[in-house]
Amino acid sequence: MVNAAGKFGPYTGWDTRVLAGRGPTGAELVRSRIALRVRLGSVSPGDRLPDAGVLAEELGISEITVRRALEAMCQDGLLDRRRGRAGGTFVATDWDAVVAVMYDAEEAAALDAFHLLLECGLVAHAAGELGGELPGELPGGPHGGPLDSPLDGLRALVEEMELTDDPAQLLELETRFHLDLAQALGGAGIREFAADLLGRQCLLGPAPAPAQVRARNRCHADLLDELARGAMDPAVRAVKAHQHAEPR
Repeated sequence: MVNAAGKFGPYTGWDTRVLAGRGPTGAELVRSRIALRVRLGSVSPGDRLPDAGVLAEELGISEITVRRALEAMCQDGLLDRRRGRAGGTFVATDWDAVVAVMYDAEEAAALDAFHLLLECGLVAHAAGELGGELPGELPGGPHGGPLDSPLDGLRALVEEMELTDDPAQLLELETRFHLDLAQALGGAGIREFAADLLGRQCLLGPAPAPAQVRARNRCHADLLDELARGAMDPAVRAVKAHQHAEPR
């Protein structure tokens, strides 16, 4: 039986369906998760996607919904359908060019604003301002804060971003940072919600330039420093600065 709420069940912690207005449709979920796979490098332009049945099982939706979503993405030029023994559904070799043509400034701005709201709320949640404890009852650090262990993993991503000159890897690492931040501050359910949101953002226009990603990475570092100190107001300011970060 298909789990209508998705493989991971309803998002846990907050009622994110209320925050977003509504949950994604099955077709939107397929599109966003494929886009996220491309951004994270788990599939690349020209690669074959898993069969529809496999995707349906992973996403917890019906196979017919997946097939219809894949067909729509083929019509949009994001995917290619090939027949024969070596056939299947492939990520279009000109994926980036197609995404650039699909740029929607209004929707992109709306999703950026919501992503900002989500991460500011997560920072407040981590401080206990929204009540409750951090997911998983993460161990405390030397100053009594609960975030030291997950912050170490996030710092590693920030440092790796500083060391790479590969534009694709920069985008991959930045996306992983936001996914892991959602996990650290909101738990597994919020990470899944963030994955849907980030995937949708990947489809709304061209990727940011490497210089802008590096500028945003300075905001990542500032955010982690403030979270480690327990300074929530500066941490929220770092989240807001990320959205408008410009290369120096």
